[in-house]
Amino acid sequence: MAESICRALRDGALEGEHAPALTIRDSLASPFGFDVFTHVLTQLSSNILAGKSQSGGLVLVAFTRSPSFYMRLLKMRGIDVASSRKWIQILDCYTDPLGWKDRLVDSGNITSLSKEASTGESSCKNIKDMAKLFTSIIELGKGLVGQGKVRFCVAIDTVDEILRHASISSVSRLISNLRSNDQVSSIFWLLHSDLHEDRVAAVLGYMSSIVASIERLNQSANGQICNSENLSLLERNYWNGKLHVRFKRRNGRVRVMQEEFHVEQSVISFTTLSPGDELINRSLMPKVQFSLQLSEKEQNDRAKVVLPFEHQGNGKPIKIYDGRRSLEDSQDEATSVSTGALETVDNSSKGEIIYLRDSDDERPDSDEDPDDDLDI
Repeated sequence: MAESICRALRDGALEGEHAPALTIRDSLASPFGFDVFTHVLTQLSSNILAGKSQSGGLVLVAFTRSPSFYMRLLKMRGIDVASSRKWIQILDCYTDPLGWKDRLVDSGNITSLSKEASTGESSCKNIKDMAKLFTSIIELGKGLVGQGKVRFCVAIDTVDEILRHASISSVSRLISNLRSNDQVSSIFWLLHSDLHEDRVAAVLGYMSSIVASIERLNQSANGQICNSENLSLLERNYWNGKLHVRFKRRNGRVRVMQEEFHVEQSVISFTTLSPGDELINRSLMPKVQFSLQLSEKEQNDRAKVVLPFEHQGNGKPIKIYDGRRSLEDSQDEATSVSTGALETVDNSSKGEIIYLRDSDDERPDSDEDPDDDLDI
């Protein structure tokens, strides 16, 4: 399933459509969002270098780590960083996100600043300015792929830092502008959902074509570990988790998938959810006081119910009356007229409506067009 996420970002956007967007959400209960983010970043970088991706470059917006950290990370994962200037640019929003260090240097309080090693020398000194942030990202991307039809991918290591200084409407406008840009192939970001109101996660989830939520593997109804005596379960639950992914297709349909992951030495690996874990999670669901299933007796009782307006036959052959007089009706009518006595109804409480056509050969409603009131 994690491969499906990477494949969707690798394939990019169709002509005339917005770029695919991925939201990675985690919380304090399962804080492995950054591990999932670096996994997607590594896979996408590998596809770009191999020429298998729609995007020809990648722009990484770094808020929580320095540019040198990401270069070391990619090098440890086996990514060729020697030619990094040709395919990746890092917008440094980590060193001085609000421009305070520059002000200290200008005022003379600090003589010099240590420079972070970076693949690109671009830095953002005011993350409150969404327009300038958007322009910086686009310029870095165009510097990689040029002005043609080649696209680039955008990765934001967290949107939490932006939301500290800007409103959700400004952040959503920034993401929307990036998705609608003709040269952006795909975009993904990390969100710590428990740091914000529910509406923030809802807005970002609505704007995303893929939402990957990181959850604890085994969790009871009250939010605690199922069995406090089972310490092995506690240890297993700490380094393991469940990735709950929701794909929104272009036709509006939603596909939901789940996968188990394990983190070891900052490297995350994914496996299919084991049947035992599914049974445990199913047993932890709250018990309800009603059943949605019918027993065999209830099904038999329901079959015996006579529905209104349903002809049951009453033991006699069912005939559909088409408005014509049958031979039996004609003989009965002739007999009743000749005797001068009309047939009485056995049950006086019942009534009936008798309709007789003038002729068996006459079409119904022959005096007028039956469809004259229709606008055909």
